Parts: sequence; C-alpha cells; structure tokens
Amino acid sequence: MTNITKLPNTKQVINVLQITDTHLFNDSNGCLLGLNTLQSLDAVIAATATRNQQADMILATGDLVHDGSPAAYRRVFSRLESFGVPVYCLAGNHDEADNLQGTLSGGLLHYTPQIHKGNWNFIFLNSTIAGSEGGHLDADTLKTLEHQLAANTDSHTLICLHHQPVLMGSHWLDTMAVDNADELFSILDRYDQVRGILWGHVHQEFDKIRKNVRLMATPSTCIQFLPGSERFAVDTTAPGYRWLSLHEDGRIETGVERLSEIPGAVDLASVGY
Repeated sequence: MTNITKLPNTKQVINVLQITDTHLFNDSNGCLLGLNTLQSLDAVIAATATRNQQADMILATGDLVHDGSPAAYRRVFSRLESFGVPVYCLAGNHDEADNLQGTLSGGLLHYTPQIHKGNWNFIFLNSTIAGSEGGHLDADTLKTLEHQLAANTDSHTLICLHHQPVLMGSHWLDTMAVDNADELFSILDRYDQVRGILWGHVHQEFDKIRKNVRLMATPSTCIQFLPGSERFAVDTTAPGYRWLSLHEDGRIETGVERLSEIPGAVDLASVGY
C-alpha cells in the first residue's frame, strides 16, 4: 500500500517554490564550472525573501548535491529548512539516494511518494538510474503511479520528477531524458485530473502545454545550460527558481524568477563536467 502524507485542507491558493539542481559539495568552497554553488544557492534563497515570495511548501527536484556526500546534504537541508515550511525532496542523477534519505532530519524535510494538500495531489516519481545520467521510470513506479491516479480522481494532480519527460531541443541533453516517457504519458493521458508536470535536470526554463497539461522545467540555482545547443554549452543567464500558485479550480499560475546577475564567475568555455 502506498504511503500518503495528508496535509491540512485549505480553501486558499497553495503557494509552492521549486528549488532545483543546487549541486552542493562536501566542501563549502566547492565550485561547479567555477561557480561556488553554496554562495549561489544562498543568493537565490535571499532573493525569495527580498521579493517576499510566499510558500506553503518547497519542492526540491533533484541534484541537491554534486558529490553525494552526507556533509553536502546536511548543508543543503539546513538552507532549505530556513524557509520554515515543508520541503519535499527528489533524487537526481548526481544524488546518492541512501545518503539523501539517511541525512534527512525529519521535521520539515521529507522524501515521500505522494502528498495531499487541499484538493491537490502531489506525486513524486523517481526517474534515476543507478550509475547513469539518464532517466527511466521502472515498471513498479509506473504501476504505483496508475494506482495513485485511479485512487484520487477528484484531486487536481501535479507530477514531479527530476528528468525531463519531453525533448528540450538540445541533442546532448535529450540523451538524458526519461527514456520511456511514452509509457508515462500513456498513463497520464487517461486521467484528466493531471494539471501539470514539473522537473529539474535541464538547468533552464521550459513552459508549454500538452493536452491541457502544463509542462514545466526550472533554472538551476547555480549554472545554466544554453537552450537549443547541439553540444554541451553553458548559458550566461543568472540562476533562479520557480514559483507556482495552485488554485482550487485546478489552475496553475507560475513564473520563473532569476537573480539580477550570476553571483560569481562561470567557465563559459567548458565542454562538460
């Protein structure tokens, strides 16, 4: 039986912040392509406060750390807990799932397959493959998803995962998409309560509609990938985050906010990491 966390019901809009691909290191001075990822994350969190960005929950959609170390998880979790609201975490291809779950301190931090808040259902899918950068949804995950949707047809649903389920138009990046996305959509297309799909991994903004379902990807809190690039390339846009306002009638209002500038130097000539 699937574990479900039920949060207090509310008639108000549910305000969500997505923080993704933070890539923290064991060393607080750790840098990704020249950028200190901890300092960049701190700048993004500070920006949410400056903009008075309200949140009922945080969705942390993978690649929370870059080296899989417990110290890096403790560091990123301390930052995410500073929001003072529940934080729901997903593993990404750079995460070590055992260390991620083992470092969770309880309280505001959660690693769970599903939660309910108001008349919204949040489903968290594990798209990681051990030892691979690519994404896949195994048979058990898809079977559980079908059961979750069938049991909650009266709840608007937001699907969250790490890897992109649609092509982004960057050849190198699309080799790391969910490799059986057709199986995912064959299930989702049968349930009209699905309102949106949200992911990280791609380090860029994406917002389109597919069969009345909002498809959304979000900038990293550190480096950004150049959209539409055939080969690995870093973008000059600043780090950011996504906000979502989930309405009682199923409407999703959302947008991406970025820092005014990159908080440090990035190696734009890099051909990978």
